[in-house]
Amino acid sequence: MHVVETGSAAASEGEREAIRLIADAGLSAECCTYVRALHHDIDLAADAGADSIHLVVPVSDLHIHRKMRKSREDVLAMALDAVGYAKERGLIVELSGEDSSRADQAFLSEVFSQGISHGADRLCFCDTVGLLTPERIAEIIPPLCIAPLSIHCHDDLGFALANTIAALKAGASCAHVTVNGLGERAGNTALEELVMALEILYDVRTGIKTQELYHLATMVSRKTGVELPTNKPIVGAMSFTHESGIHAHGVLKDARTYEPIPPEMVGRRRRIVLGKHSGSASVEAALQEMGYTFETSQLKEIVQRIKKMGDEGHRITDADLMAIADAVLMLECKPVLSMRQFTVVSGSNVVPTASVTLLVHGKEVTGASTGTGPVDASLMALQKSVAEVGDIRLEDYHVDAITGGTDAMVDVTVKLRKDGKILTARGARTDIIAASVEAVIAGMNRLLREDNENRSKDTD
Repeated sequence: MHVVETGSAAASEGEREAIRLIADAGLSAECCTYVRALHHDIDLAADAGADSIHLVVPVSDLHIHRKMRKSREDVLAMALDAVGYAKERGLIVELSGEDSSRADQAFLSEVFSQGISHGADRLCFCDTVGLLTPERIAEIIPPLCIAPLSIHCHDDLGFALANTIAALKAGASCAHVTVNGLGERAGNTALEELVMALEILYDVRTGIKTQELYHLATMVSRKTGVELPTNKPIVGAMSFTHESGIHAHGVLKDARTYEPIPPEMVGRRRRIVLGKHSGSASVEAALQEMGYTFETSQLKEIVQRIKKMGDEGHRITDADLMAIADAVLMLECKPVLSMRQFTVVSGSNVVPTASVTLLVHGKEVTGASTGTGPVDASLMALQKSVAEVGDIRLEDYHVDAITGGTDAMVDVTVKLRKDGKILTARGARTDIIAASVEAVIAGMNRLLREDNENRSKDTD
């Protein structure tokens, strides 16, 4: 059984419209919405087309007395009334005990048992502030499995995933999860982490298309504006990235040496990144993938230059590697693109607008675009300007301040995609817009380089 909790119908009209759209989307998953023990909330959920409700009632004395200013008897009466009313409205009811882990377990058991007798279809145990341990779960969950029981864990102390798995082992039949672990404070159990733990470690078939996990994670990150932690399991940027010479050397021989699962299993690709810890094997593999041929002495020089850049605190992008290789191999690469000018207009009452003029294969091309900000407008204008020679998309954008103060030097790193190939490039200026344009042009030049070389060969 798959359930999508679509938010709270009582929150806003926009939330209700979202619930209606999801309910009408023809999904195989049940459409659920959060409600309080109020007829008003239940009516809004039913009218929005929800299949079920996540009916949350406080069960710890802390919440009952301090937050609700009520007694246990009041809360139990409210819960049972809400269950009965929701069933009259034709809804599936999941009765959830808020702050279950700090509740008197005898009272929690009474709420759950009476809730079931009054028509609740399933139950939910909420570890609202993440204070449970797997050992405690093994004791308290089995007696509560008088009906299908869900587990809802928060990650305040980093135990959400472990507690969720412990609850499933102890008899819970459903886990509440969120994409990327989003949620209040430190968040909830992460969908992608639980799915892969169950699939790989416990041989449980979840029915989830694991190859779509990374795409889902990055899409949610973009839509919510919440960045994925670099070292996040499964979907973080470094999850399948190797820099250490020992690790990279092992992975190049057999990926299983330093990877628990193939990256393709979650929609990822393996990356060998270069820096001061890189060895000859990883640099050689990266150069070969880019189509370079070289002598052993030349490879040694390239490795030394990469390590020097790493020691100076720089991230080595694909464009950096290509520039180093070109210099060491004494290759002359005429740029496909060169900047003539760019202009950006932005302000409090102005739609950010940018125009750029480039030389593309020697031909002057001008493009313009609006954007959500001056940087976005500039990059959109660049993308439009090169559309005739290549469909290049911005996959990722990252900026760091290298120095402090209002005149700080900023380091912009971009990840660009063209025809399935991904390349990183960097720009560094005191002007963030100029640094962004510099990074994108450097990346575009490298991505278009192969096309340019083919063009030259055809001309010859």
